[in-house]
Amino acid sequence: MAKKVKVSELVNQFGLEVVSGEQGLKRVITVDDLYRPGLEMAGYFEYHPPERVQILGKTELAFYEMLPAEERRDRMERLCSSEETPCIIVTRSWEVPQELVEISSVKNIPVLRSSMATTILSSRITSFLERKLAPTATIHGVLVDVYGVGMLITGSSGIGKSETALELVKRGHRLIADDAVEIRQTSDNQLHGTAPELIRHLLEIRGVGIINVMTLFGAGAIRNNKRISLVVRLEAWQQEKQYDRLGLDEETTRIIDTDVPLATIPVRPGRNLAVIIEVAAMNFRLKRMGYNAALQFTTKLTETIAEDIDDLD
Repeated sequence: MAKKVKVSELVNQFGLEVVSGEQGLKRVITVDDLYRPGLEMAGYFEYHPPERVQILGKTELAFYEMLPAEERRDRMERLCSSEETPCIIVTRSWEVPQELVEISSVKNIPVLRSSMATTILSSRITSFLERKLAPTATIHGVLVDVYGVGMLITGSSGIGKSETALELVKRGHRLIADDAVEIRQTSDNQLHGTAPELIRHLLEIRGVGIINVMTLFGAGAIRNNKRISLVVRLEAWQQEKQYDRLGLDEETTRIIDTDVPLATIPVRPGRNLAVIIEVAAMNFRLKRMGYNAALQFTTKLTETIAEDIDDLD
């Protein structure tokens, strides 16, 4: 289901003054884009997006005041003609045109006013709406920050995710979430994970119980959110399965609408998962910097084989 934000939430968040159309405060905002109807003030409504929050700043209103009376009313009637329009915001405490007040009251479209500059208010509202309207998902796993890389550790229940996270925390890395990770996808398809409020900073260790990581290890052992860069899937070792030994096969997994690099690590007694995950994080960073050890090895191997064949000839 698509997310929605009520206009009343916008009013409360930014302390906006309700000038008219109070009955429309229950209208909903469904997109995080804002719109400044400059061309519309000149009479061009061909591609007007009514579903966006409409921002009237100094430029639009100064031009509007230059129009003849009949054109002024026509512009405001057309601006308020759609039921999709959530609200109209006037910035810089500018005087709200009387035509807009009258028409918006009839149409029940909230007209709001702010003392902030247009660009500043637009930026803040956009950021607020992006957070509120971003697609979200909750995934069973553990999110840790290892050498600056946000790593989502997944796997079946009891595979050792929380115990691995505890070892990573002891080695100086940071915990974001255990058991349930709330993930938000931003407009540029980045994934950011956080912990539900109820279990924030908590870690469940079988046989010990629930521990508070911040209390035991200090504030430096936790953080509230982190961008997810790599997914590590822990799975029980399968003797008959062929695992990638070179690292040439780069797998991905899809979370919401974003493909994230995936590393599958088989689990069996004697394997130090915390160290392996640390190495996976460092190797991931090296790849992003342009160095791929597996690719370099295969290139050298190919060159060596080619030289040996030339010697035989």
